[in-house]
Amino acid sequence: MSKKRALGRGLSELLNDKNQDSEKKENIFEKKVDTLNIDLITNNPFQPRSNFNIEKINELASSIDKYGIIQPITVKKTKNGSYELISGERRLRASKILGLKKIPAYIKSNKKGESLEMALVENIQREDLDPIEVAISYKKLTDNIGLTQSEISERVGKKRSTITNYIRLLKLDSIIQTGIRDNFITMGHGRALVNIEDHKFQIEIYKKIVSNKLSVRETENLIRRKRIDKSIKIKTKSSNYISFLKNKLKKLFSTSIKIKINKDGKGSINILFNSQKELDEIIKKIDEN
Repeated sequence: MSKKRALGRGLSELLNDKNQDSEKKENIFEKKVDTLNIDLITNNPFQPRSNFNIEKINELASSIDKYGIIQPITVKKTKNGSYELISGERRLRASKILGLKKIPAYIKSNKKGESLEMALVENIQREDLDPIEVAISYKKLTDNIGLTQSEISERVGKKRSTITNYIRLLKLDSIIQTGIRDNFITMGHGRALVNIEDHKFQIEIYKKIVSNKLSVRETENLIRRKRIDKSIKIKTKSSNYISFLKNKLKKLFSTSIKIKINKDGKGSINILFNSQKELDEIIKKIDEN
């Protein structure tokens, strides 16, 4: 099955409802074209796109002014008599710029939750979302509709790992997410940075990427070097501290001391003694301190 066909399916098929016959599915997505008052149309709260290029919308407005609206927007009727936009926000915005009072629209009968799926599909099919918008859209499909990443993968024709990689971008610091949206860095950079849990460390690397125009490979190498440097510093600090502690305890108890510490910070201290008398002296000093 092609990607386009997979992306074009509605929520009922997306949810794989095998009990629905084909005739019932046809009725759910039956379209009615009408001319609606623009003032009666409200925005889709599930719209995945939040950044709109004003220059491109103005270009679209010029095109609409010259040729009219070739592709109607898609809406659903609400209980209060208004209409909620499902897809076509760029066309709606351009029409408002022109001062149009009415706009052609497909009126769809939607089940609850379908607006989110349709808004996502519409944007993926018609124009590129930035990686963060895609990530938010996939996250909404899991949170709001309840699809697993595997189900999304199967239904939209993308690998599960692709869905996962997009959603993981939302773990990045908000400054870095903005950097991806504004094209300061790529999704590849983001995938390298998301492996860093410490947001301060993320920002540190992000600044170096932007200022030095690092490639994704250079970013990965920088992160690797920084981690090695930090590991060496931690080990050096730990080694120096252990040496200091051993000398202090050796001086206190006048005997040999052994200290073992693993990478998680757990370990043991062994105080050696050769007789009951030495043990009594050690216990006495512990009591005194």
